[in-house]
Amino acid sequence: MSTPTPVTRYVLVCRPGLSPEAFAERTGLHPDLARRLVALGLLDAHRDAAGEMSFEPSEVATAARIQRLRTGLGLNYSAIGLVLDLLDRIEKLEAASRARRTPHGHRQPD
Repeated sequence: MSTPTPVTRYVLVCRPGLSPEAFAERTGLHPDLARRLVALGLLDAHRDAAGEMSFEPSEVATAARIQRLRTGLGLNYSAIGLVLDLLDRIEKLEAASRARRTPHGHRQPD
């Protein structure tokens, strides 16, 4: 009886990304504006081997936040970048604070 030859199997994984057009459809932003926001560092996007840009689905929420800051407060894009950084920092600090608390709402000893 012969030993079976090992078989190598490959699995192709497709990144779940949104094209600029699909991203624009979900956010209401023009694809060129989305590209500009990426260039300004306000949105994150990835490029595939062919150089095509794609957005993570979570960036839709970021785009909505940018639009609220722009229209609601009239902030320019530089100020929006600062506000987004501060909001991210606040979220991290709040998460760290929650992690230090016990399930009953009491602080753990340091």
